Formats: sequence, C-alpha cells, structure tokens
Amino acid sequence: MAAAIALADEAGLGAMTMKAIAVRLGDYSPMALYRYVHNKEGLVDLMLDAATAEIPLPARPGGDWRSDLYGLAMDSRRMTHRHPWYAQLVHTRPPAGPHMMRRLEFMLTVLTGEGATVAAAMTYAALVDRHILGSGLQEAEEARLDRRYGLDDTAKLVAAVRALHGLAVADGGVPHLAGWLAQPTGFTADEQFALGLDFLLDGIARRLAKPAEE
Repeated sequence: MAAAIALADEAGLGAMTMKAIAVRLGDYSPMALYRYVHNKEGLVDLMLDAATAEIPLPARPGGDWRSDLYGLAMDSRRMTHRHPWYAQLVHTRPPAGPHMMRRLEFMLTVLTGEGATVAAAMTYAALVDRHILGSGLQEAEEARLDRRYGLDDTAKLVAAVRALHGLAVADGGVPHLAGWLAQPTGFTADEQFALGLDFLLDGIARRLAKPAEE
C-alpha cells in the first residue's frame, strides 16, 4: 500500500500498475501481490483510507461547529495536495474504510449537535466534501496541464496570457475579459478555496438557524 501511494504521488495514477508496484517492492512478481489484495480495486480502497488517516481528527467536536468543519476542510485540502490522485479516486469508491467512516461520523456529529437531522447533515457534509475534492481535482488537473505545456515557467505563462488577450481584443465582444487579461489580478487558489468554504458554511449556518429544518 505504501509503495502504491508513493508511486501515485510521484508519477500519477497512470504509472500505478501492479507490475510497477511489484518492481518498487523488489524481487516480486505482480501475481505475488494478490496474496495480500484480491485486486487493484482493493488496493485503491486501502490507499484512500490510508490517505484519509493523515487528516487529524479530534476525539470530539470542539464546541464551535463552524471552526470544527473549517479546520477539517483545511486539513483535508492539505492531504489532497500531498496526494493529488485522492480527488480522482475517492468518487469511484464507497467510503468503506474505517478512517473514511470516522471522518464522516465526526462531520455528522458536529452538524447534528447543532440541530441538523442526520439526513440534512449528510447533505451538508457532502457539499463541503465536493468543494474540497472538486477544488483538489481542478488544481491537480491544472498543474498537470501547466507542466505539459510548460506554463509552470513564468515567461511562457506570460506569453500565453498575452496571446489570449490578443484573441479577446480581436473578438471585440468581451471587454471585461479583455481588460482583465491586460493586467490579470485576483485571489490565489488558497484564497478562492477559503472564500468558497466560507460561502458554504454561511449557507449551512442559515439552514441551521431555521426553527424547523426540512
């Protein structure tokens, strides 16, 4: 499992074959791995749960539900940065691992402690996780494409933005976009994530304040 995680971290999911894992472990054949896992899907389950275990989980809620969820979301985001493949794979598997279940249970405990029904708490937890994982997936894909096209080099990125600005000006129908491309500014990815998380928690807070929640 550790070998598979290291391989996926370093080279991406495409490189994570049973053959490559066996080679990384030493003098093993791919078939030897099946003494420990039934199939690759079972290995993925173990990888996801092991990565989830890296998220610090308090023994109990801290008394401020918003701070509890905010902290968990930020710790989860940091984990997805260490393991970009996590956001790609977690949607393909049921949350059956013990650490995945306990993480979700913590979120449900926090939310039901504020008066949410379990059904509503499941929905709110899912929305927070979609923000975490969706952001992680988008950023991982953007980073992959930046590397592919050399846009992780500042000079090449500036040249690409200038070219896009030229297209926007030539179009003539997108003045706001053309103006922004002339001098791009805005929030960083981390700032955008925090802003989106605040929006979500604001919405949940309003729902929790309703006397009779649907």
